Amino acid sequence: MSIETISIIACAYFVAAFVKGATGLGFSTSALPILALGLGLKAGMPLVIIPSLVSNSIIMAQAGHFRETVNRFWPMFAATIPGLLIGLAVLGMVDSVLAGAVLGLVLMNYGAITLFRHGKPLSDKVARYLAPVSGFATGLVNGITGSQVMPVLPFLLSLRLDPKRFIQAINISFSLSSIVMAFGLTRMGLMTLETVWISLAGLLPVYAGTKLGSAVRNRMDAETFRKVVLVMLIIFGAILIGKFALSPS
Repeated sequence: MSIETISIIACAYFVAAFVKGATGLGFSTSALPILALGLGLKAGMPLVIIPSLVSNSIIMAQAGHFRETVNRFWPMFAATIPGLLIGLAVLGMVDSVLAGAVLGLVLMNYGAITLFRHGKPLSDKVARYLAPVSGFATGLVNGITGSQVMPVLPFLLSLRLDPKRFIQAINISFSLSSIVMAFGLTRMGLMTLETVWISLAGLLPVYAGTKLGSAVRNRMDAETFRKVVLVMLIIFGAILIGKFALSPS
């Protein structure tokens, strides 16, 4: 592995961990644009599994309300699995640059929705019907792009949960997706022993980035920084789409 490749991976881990510590945004969503631009999406997807699981586990332990959250959202979590398996099957048939462009669209929509979200919260009745739909769609998008945030994040935001329950629900979704993704990518030959060792070594920049991000969060206006990060993700998404548009047909 070249020094350039190692630098790209370390940069992606550090930036994603910094963003996670400072804003709470998903690790995979922040790391994948850098990895996709530097290494290609299919090469980058297995590299975010272990760091994402580690960071999610820490947050879930801190948030509490685990059993309550599982009991409330189990239809959404269960529906994620078939969606993810179908998404991985699609990933195996599409070009990496095209998959990167899909990720770009996801990131741009995610950034825009989170920046400008508004409206009334969903009623409990509507939420019960939409929960499995949200889970399946999230798994499908995750399988194709590696991004775990759409549409589960805007769905959970629309419920106006208190912060700890929101964090627990979305991190259970992230963790379940990461576990299924690990098995799927292994069967596809994309997640290997080498990627596991790289991911384990990458926990050092992940730890450093998380600590620094947390320190920044305590000293900066969180809302301003959140908006800067979301704009950055929208820009990353536009670059990935542009890369697809400019690629040879």
